[in-house]
Amino acid sequence: MSRVAIVTGGSRGIGRTTAERLAADGFAVVVVYAGNSVEAQSAVDAITAAGGQAIAAQADVADEQAVAAVFDTAEQTFGGVDVVVHAAGVMHLAPLAELDLSVLDGMHRTNVRGTFVVDQQAARRVRSGGAIVNFSSSVVGIALPGYAAYAATKGAVEAITLVLARELRGRDITVNAVAPGPTATALFLDGKDPETIARMAAQAPLERLGTPADIAEVVSFLAGPARWVNGQVIRANGGVI
Repeated sequence: MSRVAIVTGGSRGIGRTTAERLAADGFAVVVVYAGNSVEAQSAVDAITAAGGQAIAAQADVADEQAVAAVFDTAEQTFGGVDVVVHAAGVMHLAPLAELDLSVLDGMHRTNVRGTFVVDQQAARRVRSGGAIVNFSSSVVGIALPGYAAYAATKGAVEAITLVLARELRGRDITVNAVAPGPTATALFLDGKDPETIARMAAQAPLERLGTPADIAEVVSFLAGPARWVNGQVIRANGGVI
């Protein structure tokens, strides 16, 4: 029987590449998307065309009933859940003094409550030998101007991750977070001019932006062979910090 992975934010960007990588690793994958069913189906089609198993499931990650239904679907379709990758998130940038507080609340709902809700179901339902992988951001350490609200939500993700790893003592389930640096995704590139992108690409000693495949490789490691890596935040950023 295949191991089973749920990937939130799995219809685009790092989440989609991660879903495709886990499918290539032999996982049956549930691609969770917020609203764009066309993108989600495209991800499923790409996985199945490559010989993998996948289905799409819609959910607002901050809605506990919708997230529970995704886990129900995974169990009913594939027999259980072994890995949960929570890649869904939103980012809005502005100086702290200028950020609309309704935007702050929206980011908090998706990034913090969403992580809590997804991890709550994962903690209850992931099988022994499994893994939970959350997504933080290297901006928590880099502390770039304009990122205060977003970095604050990702700092919360790191706290949730480290505590949950300890709460699952005795379950043989690892809990880690991946914190990408500048990565060439639509989420990162949107609204940035070429000079800004070039400057951020030059920050890493490797002198390039990360790619979704770079990040998916780390998730693949944490989801599979990395049984002795637990309660950690992996800063996958090419050496920026």
